[in-house]
Amino acid sequence: MQRIPFFGPLIWPVFSFLLAILVGASLLRLPFCQTEGTVSFLDCAFLATSAVCVTGLASVDIATQLSQPGHLVILLLMQVGGLGITTYTSLMFVALKKRIPLNDRLALAQGFDKEKVDIKVVIMQVIALALCIQCCAALGLYWHDPVRFHPFSAFFHAASAFCNAGFSLFSDNLIGAQSDPVVNGIIAANIILGGIGFAILREGVHYFHALLRGQPKALSRITRMIIHTNLFLIFTGGGLIWLVEFFRPGNEESVGQGATLGFIAFFQAISARTAGFNSVSMPALSEASLLILIILMLIGGSSGSCAGGLRTGTFRVLASYISAQFTGERQVLLCNRAVPQGLVTDALRLFFLYIMMVGLTVFALSLTENIFFAPQGRAEVPFFSLLFETVSALGTVGLSMDLTPLLSAPGKLLIMLNMFAGRVGFFALLLAVQSIHTRRPYDYAESSLPIG
Repeated sequence: MQRIPFFGPLIWPVFSFLLAILVGASLLRLPFCQTEGTVSFLDCAFLATSAVCVTGLASVDIATQLSQPGHLVILLLMQVGGLGITTYTSLMFVALKKRIPLNDRLALAQGFDKEKVDIKVVIMQVIALALCIQCCAALGLYWHDPVRFHPFSAFFHAASAFCNAGFSLFSDNLIGAQSDPVVNGIIAANIILGGIGFAILREGVHYFHALLRGQPKALSRITRMIIHTNLFLIFTGGGLIWLVEFFRPGNEESVGQGATLGFIAFFQAISARTAGFNSVSMPALSEASLLILIILMLIGGSSGSCAGGLRTGTFRVLASYISAQFTGERQVLLCNRAVPQGLVTDALRLFFLYIMMVGLTVFALSLTENIFFAPQGRAEVPFFSLLFETVSALGTVGLSMDLTPLLSAPGKLLIMLNMFAGRVGFFALLLAVQSIHTRRPYDYAESSLPIG
């Protein structure tokens, strides 16, 4: 009989995230982590899931209902979830001079494009890069505004931005700084660096190091593709939001105008992939702008980063696949290279799973929030708000139409499930299920059927 590897390398990340969420929820439930002791265990579990999955959705106002120890727990959970639990567990073995287990070795290597990596070197570089970027951003925020961004607040927001979490110690998130170019710039830069991928950050460091030595070398094809895709999404998304809101009459007070509108448009285009900071109230935006944000939330950041979503590589493969269907190309071409058919199949499978998960969750939320568990006297939640909340959770973004605190208990569980699936990844979940399933040793006969 085949031995079922419940703690194999493919299942280990799932258990790791679940354990971190359970520990985080238990810590947040402690009296000294709350200001009034009124946050239920479900809300603590929701916050822990959101922090570990670096989403940023909050069912309670953490600025007022959590104490500084509670904020510290959120910060630690963001760091653990953002950089990857397997990175930290491997780091412990390195510090103790122990051999890194095969589980961590394989799970960590999945975030990089090379099959063979020096795990110890990778871990130290990732941790050093992350802390260096966060500390530089924290210093910038503190020097700019030492009152609002005191040392802990500055580092909290810097870490939240780099980990693409979107948690803020201000009740209005970053709405109070919507016209501040320094705060917008520092947070946006941290979001981009945290969502571009650790492998690309490492290559960027090596690139600038070689440039300083007078031995410049070209960036790899994949790195150039990821950078170009990110720039395209930022400028296209931000430009479209700016155009929509600029020509929409009567929104000058709620959204802003002039330079403030430009800051908001491009900041939200960056934040939607997949940080969750908001410099404007989401209900104040038009449905056209919100639809742009939904598309950006679905795409997400790059592979091997703190971001979630379909990822930029998947987006480029899908875009090239659609282009090939219109042009009649036999191969899917990307950057003058043919994409292997297996990768195209994986991209289509991932896209289908995302759309299916969104559809099922929106249907379930429409039942829980508008029929079975709707609070007495609350107006029916619009379909668009349910869709926005679902995509935000699944993409581990954190933007909300102010719906999260109003969700019923089953609704919160559904959103928690989406945050977990979005952070762990559908492929990781599928591989985990497949690894404990015994495959049949034979194939069935094929049969044709009409389609289209």
